[in-house]
Amino acid sequence: MTEKLPIEFGLDTFGDIGSDDEGNPISAAQSIRDIVDQAILADELGIDHFNVGEHHRNDFAVSAPDTVLAGISTVTHNIKLGSGVTVLSSEDPVRVYQRFATLDALSNGRAEITAGRGSFTESFPLFGFALSDYEQLFEERLDLLVELLKEKPVTWSGETRAALNNQEVYPKTERGAMPLRVGVGGSPHSVIRAAKHGATLALAIIGGSPDRFAPFAGLYRESLNRFEQPQLSIGIHSPGHIADTDEQAAKEMWPQYNNSFGRIGRERGWGAMTYEHFDNEVQHGSLYVGSPETVAKKIIFALESTGANRFDLKFSTGAMPQSQMLRSIKLYATEVIPMVKAALGTEIAISY
Repeated sequence: MTEKLPIEFGLDTFGDIGSDDEGNPISAAQSIRDIVDQAILADELGIDHFNVGEHHRNDFAVSAPDTVLAGISTVTHNIKLGSGVTVLSSEDPVRVYQRFATLDALSNGRAEITAGRGSFTESFPLFGFALSDYEQLFEERLDLLVELLKEKPVTWSGETRAALNNQEVYPKTERGAMPLRVGVGGSPHSVIRAAKHGATLALAIIGGSPDRFAPFAGLYRESLNRFEQPQLSIGIHSPGHIADTDEQAAKEMWPQYNNSFGRIGRERGWGAMTYEHFDNEVQHGSLYVGSPETVAKKIIFALESTGANRFDLKFSTGAMPQSQMLRSIKLYATEVIPMVKAALGTEIAISY
């Protein structure tokens, strides 16, 4: 069968601690205020989604994305506001539901939860969880969150949290439900789980050619059918940076990418970051770095090769200055997105 889904575009930020135009570091507080200004611009330019990530380390400013989103909700009008991701393994699903239901009220129905396990582990010792329970924590808490999102009395039991017996949870949303996405890094089990719960799929593609994720998209669509769920959106999350020329974009992005991913690489034993690796990802992989024309062509390929209908550009990397990020957002909205829509239309046909 064939069905058409709307093509949507978003922006993702992890709230990296930024710098000023002279390269001097700014505070976490200023970085958070800058995120609000980024979201205001994205809303004014008509971008569909704005997502804020959660981290608990000194190179990122945001540990409470729903609080930042609540602030954004009061100064924007149309853009949908989501987490990217809520680290559900170390969260209480009841509180996640309550905070996002509150955000939904403040934003007049624009809240969206993206649940994931996250790519860092700092939240586990911080909140008193054992890494050995990594999988069980996420499985149980996702199951509970799905029940909570039905906004009916919840009866649930598990091993990682106190049971609920016919428990009402407040506040209820005006629309009676909030959308749930599940962030997936490339595990077939995670793809099937998202389909089972009727959650939309967010593929985190941060390296290699995006077409290697096409089998996961196919598995998701097949699994939705098997679980008798409607066909839902598939989104792609990938990092990038847009400037007037390919050379300028790479020049602005490389030092921040090197510092940020180089630090992570040293922590995880990957070794030093090289410009050759960076350039290969720009040319052939999943770094969307370049002029509007270059980035638009890469997004078109990514959507067509995977069958995804949503693309979220992770536009903040390391200590990138606010001026460069705002310019990137403007080019994304005013040049990249129109080029992609001119090539693909406003809907994409999916087969299942």
